[in-house]
Amino acid sequence: MTQQVISANRLSDGLVVYLASDDSWSEWISRSEIATDEAAAEGLLARAKWAEENRIVVDTYLVHVAEYDGEVRPTKYREFIRATGPSVRPDLSKQNYVRAAKG
Repeated sequence: MTQQVISANRLSDGLVVYLASDDSWSEWISRSEIATDEAAAEGLLARAKWAEENRIVVDTYLVHVAEYDGEVRPTKYREFIRATGPSVRPDLSKQNYVRAAKG
């Protein structure tokens, strides 16, 4: 089985978020909890459904991820765009915020 994380949209602001190991929701896929087998993936889904029922997030689902150059990244292009930000305005992407913070 491939590795998977939970993605959703936060209801308070609509941003793409990922379920972290402490049941918080992070805007950064690198902070998400990774399921490495089917049982772990089902457990993540159950925890995510609780957050949906409590109106914290909407549209929870599993996303396949892999490690590339030491970073957790989605394997599908659509999910890569959701994780990194707009593709038409690179100056607004999350990568620029990370570069500026490290800079």
